[in-house]
This record gives sequence, structure tokens and C-alpha cells, in this order.
Amino acid sequence: MELTIALAKGRLAKFAIELFAKCGIDVSELKEDTRKLVVYDKKNELRFVLVKPSDVPVYVYRGVADIGIAGKDTLLEEGLPLYEMLDLKCGKCKICVAGYEKPKERITSNITRVATKYPRVAKMYYDEKGEGIEIIKLHGSIELAPILDLSDVIVDIVESGATIRENGLTVLEEICDISARLVVNQVSLKTKAEKIQPLIEKMKLALEEM
Repeated sequence: MELTIALAKGRLAKFAIELFAKCGIDVSELKEDTRKLVVYDKKNELRFVLVKPSDVPVYVYRGVADIGIAGKDTLLEEGLPLYEMLDLKCGKCKICVAGYEKPKERITSNITRVATKYPRVAKMYYDEKGEGIEIIKLHGSIELAPILDLSDVIVDIVESGATIRENGLTVLEEICDISARLVVNQVSLKTKAEKIQPLIEKMKLALEEM
């Protein structure tokens, strides 16, 4: 019985490869400088697929992958029904609201303009507060939005806060903590439990050693 594991390319993949290696999985092909998007550990009947971080939840939800490793930010933004089995304690940061400590005066509207890569997360947060907002979706350099008066605040990931401070902004509110999570397809957890559960237990033990 083969398991398919979706890994996010980049820094998270490096951590995942190290973790799987500690579980006794052959990750030699994953460590190679290769453009392959699908690699195998035939001995352990595992197939790894390397995808964009934002696509990991989709692959797992659709059943193309049984297991995935993705950031909590990605999982929240996609909002798909997956079983979140492990907090891998990697890539710790926060999703925050940031902006100027003293907001600029506005004449045209009282609705807060929010620039973000995470429109779903932002909407959920402000809905809970009962505040109406205008969401401006951006894909990078989010800190630029308040500087150029494109937005009043931003909702973004904050790790050390250095980028925020260097651009004259400050963290105004913390929304939630973020780290890498192991997620499992709901059907796979039932049909492949005898394969998935032992792997999760191995990963728990490996995490304690890292």
C-alpha cells in the first residue's frame, strides 16, 4: 500500500526531509539537486510530490496525496476540511495586523482598507470583531501598501518584526500563531490507517530528537 506525501517546496521541505530521514525513510533522492516533482522511497512504499506551499492542502483534500506538510497560515487561508495530526513546531511566527501607530487621517471613508496575502484570514478576523473592511489582495511586499496609502493596515506573517519596523510600521494586533502542520486526507486516515498511524508515531518520536 503506497502513501503519497505532498511537500511544500522551499524551507519547509528541507525541514520535512530531515524529519523523514530520522524516521528511517530514504530521502536521498529528495536531497539531490533535481527538478523532479515526484520521487519515491520504494522500500517504504512512499511517493513524495513537491508542490507550491499554497497547493499542499488542495492535493491532500482532493485525495491526490494522503498526507501533507504545510504552514498553518496556508491551511487557514484554504479552509479545507483536513485532519490536522501534528504541530511540527517549525517555521514559528504569527499572523498580525500591522500599520502606523498613529493612523493617517482619511476624508473619503471610514471603512478600514486591509492589504494582505490572506484575504480569508483577514475577513474571518474582522468579521469576528464586527468590523467592515475593504480587502486589497497583494502577493508580495505587503508592507508597501500603508506607506503608499494603498491601505490603512496590513494582515501578514510576522517572524521577528524587523521588516515591519524597518518600514516604519508597528504590530497593532496579533491574530494567531503559525507553524508547520502535518495534515491527512479524511478518507485516507480510514482506509490507510495501518500505514499512516505508525508513520505519525515515528514522526512524533523524531520531533523530540530535533
